[in-house]
Amino acid sequence: MARDKSRVTRIPPPAPTLDQERALWSQGLERVAAVDEVGRGALAGCVVAAAVILPQTVDLEGLSGIRDSKQLSRAQREAQIPLIQQVALGLGIGAATPQEIDRINIRRATALAMARALRWVAPIDHILVDGLWVPELGEAQTAIVKGDAQCLSIAAASIVAKVTRDGWMRRLEGRFPGYGWNTNVGYGTPQHRQALQDLGITRHHRRSFVHLAET
Repeated sequence: MARDKSRVTRIPPPAPTLDQERALWSQGLERVAAVDEVGRGALAGCVVAAAVILPQTVDLEGLSGIRDSKQLSRAQREAQIPLIQQVALGLGIGAATPQEIDRINIRRATALAMARALRWVAPIDHILVDGLWVPELGEAQTAIVKGDAQCLSIAAASIVAKVTRDGWMRRLEGRFPGYGWNTNVGYGTPQHRQALQDLGITRHHRRSFVHLAET
C-alpha cells in the first residue's frame, strides 16, 4: 500500500547551538570567530567567506531562525542578515577571485578568503572553522565537520557568506546575461554549461573549473 506523502510529518533539523562557543568562553577565550565559505564548486564567481563573532550575552531567541544556509530559502536567509548584523561583535567578508582560484587552486583560495574575512574581526582568541582544519589559519582553531548545522556562529557565517555571494552573482547577471547567474549563481547547471558553449567564457569564470567540466 502506497504511503500518503501528504501525511508524513517532516521533523525539522535541530537548531545549531552555542555549545562550542561556550566551551571556549569558559576557558577565557572571549572573541571566538566562526568562519564559513560558499562557492567552492561553482564554475564562475569568487569563493566567499564570512567571519562572525557572537557575544557571550547573545539573545538566542532573537537568532532562533539561524540554520545552516543550505536548510533555508533565499527569503529566510535574507531575513536573518539584519538580525546577525545587530547582535554580532564582529562581522567580516573575504573573497578570492576566479584568477586567484586558477592560480593557487580552490583549497588555498578558500583559505585565503577565510583569512581575509577574519582580518575584519580581529583581534581573535580562537577560530571555529566549518569543515576540515585549515593550516593557513594557525593553531588556534577548531574544525567542525558539518559545523554549519551544529554551531550557531558557523551557521550565522554560512548565511552571511551565502547571501553575499548570491547577491554578487545576481548583479553580474545584468552585465553578463545568458549564463543564468540570477538563478544558478555560477554553479554548473545545464543552462550554464550550454551558455558556455554558445557564449564562451567570461573573466568571471574559473578557467581551471570550466576546463574540468568540459573533459
